[in-house]
Amino acid sequence: MMYRYFIEGGPLFMGLLSMVFLVILVITVLAGKSALGKSAIEKNWLGYIKSLGLFAFVLGMLGQFLGLFQAFKIIGSGMEISPAIMASGVKVSMVTSIYGMIIFLVAYLLWFMLNALEARKV
Repeated sequence: MMYRYFIEGGPLFMGLLSMVFLVILVITVLAGKSALGKSAIEKNWLGYIKSLGLFAFVLGMLGQFLGLFQAFKIIGSGMEISPAIMASGVKVSMVTSIYGMIIFLVAYLLWFMLNALEARKV
């Protein structure tokens, strides 16, 4: 099921979003190791998590806008398109933005968690 959405969303944008998500997870693990240890979390790590989450959100929206742009370009060329096909196209264009939003939310939850761990140590 998820693989189908990955392909529908376009391998380029979905692949980029997946790489951003992987980087967020790696940074979270590295920051979490230092939070659970004796050293303090570098503020840069926390900033990277937030920034990459926001980047994923914007990248997902860009994927949707480019998909809609292509669809409207075809419609503007004079093709007759049924409302069902149009609705299906809009649904497909939203896959990248939804994935980007999910990554954004997960990144912020991880950021809040690491901030709470850091605040407890002080």
